[in-house]
Amino acid sequence: MAEQSASARGPYAKTAARRAQIVDEAYRAFATRGYHGSSLREIAAAAGVGLSTLQHHFADKEELLLAVLARRDQEGDALDATLNGSPEPFVDRILDRARTNESIPGLIALYSVLAAEAVTDEHPGRPFFAARYDDLRSAYTREFEAMRAAGRLRAGVDPALAAATVVALWEGIQLQWLYAPDAIDAVAALRGYFDLVLT
Repeated sequence: MAEQSASARGPYAKTAARRAQIVDEAYRAFATRGYHGSSLREIAAAAGVGLSTLQHHFADKEELLLAVLARRDQEGDALDATLNGSPEPFVDRILDRARTNESIPGLIALYSVLAAEAVTDEHPGRPFFAARYDDLRSAYTREFEAMRAAGRLRAGVDPALAAATVVALWEGIQLQWLYAPDAIDAVAALRGYFDLVLT
């Protein structure tokens, strides 16, 4: 029975591995050529599969884009899960994720390219990024409100404005870091902002 179960899992494991390989190649293509500059045929060839096989797993390029973005979020969530016991979970989570991002410049470049492309109404990634920015501002606002209630937020600092500033600072400093990684320290910039608004 055990052998039969393992055998039954084989095709599913192979399918999952193939999907992951396709997503990996899509990530590389989108990061280097952007969403509009990449074709499914090129991604399929890079993954070592035919176009029909790729389309069996992902019906179109939009579905593949969403899979790439979902993988990025999953990687970030895995990092957050390691900080649950931290005495400063919000600040530490931000700084640790910024530190981790330094080891994945390609993924950060991909995010930056897609976020810029997605500002147009017709881009399939627009709903994802619009929702993501709304979610980040809302989540960060709640964190700053909690710190204000705990007496940790400096007087006169608006939680919603502080939240939007963290999002803007992080996005902007990462973009500068992609251009000049030896000159820009994203973690230090974010820590400096927290030092300004927290007691």
